[in-house]
Amino acid sequence: MSKKKKAINPEVEAVNAENAQETKEKKPLNVCGHRKIFYIVSIALIVISIVVAFCGRLNLAIQFKGGTEITYSYEGEIDTSKVESVVNDSIGQKATVTTGESMADSSKTVTLSFASEKGLTNSIQTKLTDALQSELKDNNLEVYGSNDVSPSNGKEFFIKCLVAVIFSVIIMIIYIGFRFRKIGGISAGCMAVVALIHDMLMVFGCFVICGFDIDANFMAVLLTILGYSINATIIIYDRIRENKRIYGRKADVDELVNMSVTQTIGRSIHTNVTTIMAMAIVCIVCVVAGVSSIMSFAFPLIIGMLAGVYSSNCIAPTLWVCWQEHRAKKLMAQAAASKKKK
Repeated sequence: MSKKKKAINPEVEAVNAENAQETKEKKPLNVCGHRKIFYIVSIALIVISIVVAFCGRLNLAIQFKGGTEITYSYEGEIDTSKVESVVNDSIGQKATVTTGESMADSSKTVTLSFASEKGLTNSIQTKLTDALQSELKDNNLEVYGSNDVSPSNGKEFFIKCLVAVIFSVIIMIIYIGFRFRKIGGISAGCMAVVALIHDMLMVFGCFVICGFDIDANFMAVLLTILGYSINATIIIYDRIRENKRIYGRKADVDELVNMSVTQTIGRSIHTNVTTIMAMAIVCIVCVVAGVSSIMSFAFPLIIGMLAGVYSSNCIAPTLWVCWQEHRAKKLMAQAAASKKKK
């Protein structure tokens, strides 16, 4: 038995020395010491987003609100920004303009989507068509099709996405609770979920403040952020577990978190920077080309990924520290109460 211990000890000592050296080289970030600032900033941004949404800046897309879609065939090259301007000037409504190609006869098409509960009457559609044909004579616009969209399909899609998110959250809590049971796994899982909710609210705020429509892109960004954010949080939890195994009771929980965040923050940033740069290039192309449909995915994704890095390093682990400190105080109070009874 003693020989086995001697064979294991050098490896353990090497790991301890490596981590100790890494900690000495990097001055630990005082993340836990500034947690109140992080909470205030996050709460302020969330409140601003909610206030802006209640002030009428929440734009539900046609899939969720219902409305009318009018499709025109056209020739040559069409200026979508001019189409939007003509729509606004002629009937005083905002339309989402998308171009495409008909699968039936390969003709070029432009689709105008109007999100409204009542839809557009025939007289308004006729007025709009006349205005477009008058302003865009070179494109030879002709009505290709018109239909009313029911909001029930969008609601069904939203409910399915919501069920998927809830199911994934439950699985994450169970997984984190089992994998990190030595550091209070269930509490760690719950704090990771709080961080995910924080990231979703940041994405929601981006859509509301920027005036993007709440559509399928919104759900796609949320589901993408779930994967990136939880991965970064799990990496930090894994390092906290390893540091706790190495240092034991020599380090408090806030010291463990500061140390672990310092050791992993570089990796967390590097993991996200490639995707953020790619999306930034997409945003630049969208601005130059005047394409708004892709912009409503690329820019909120950048905000969501930045929020994910922030919450994984500053929200989830510090909330876990708060819970551990609260739990320790509660146990001490119970112990003191039991001593008094004796």
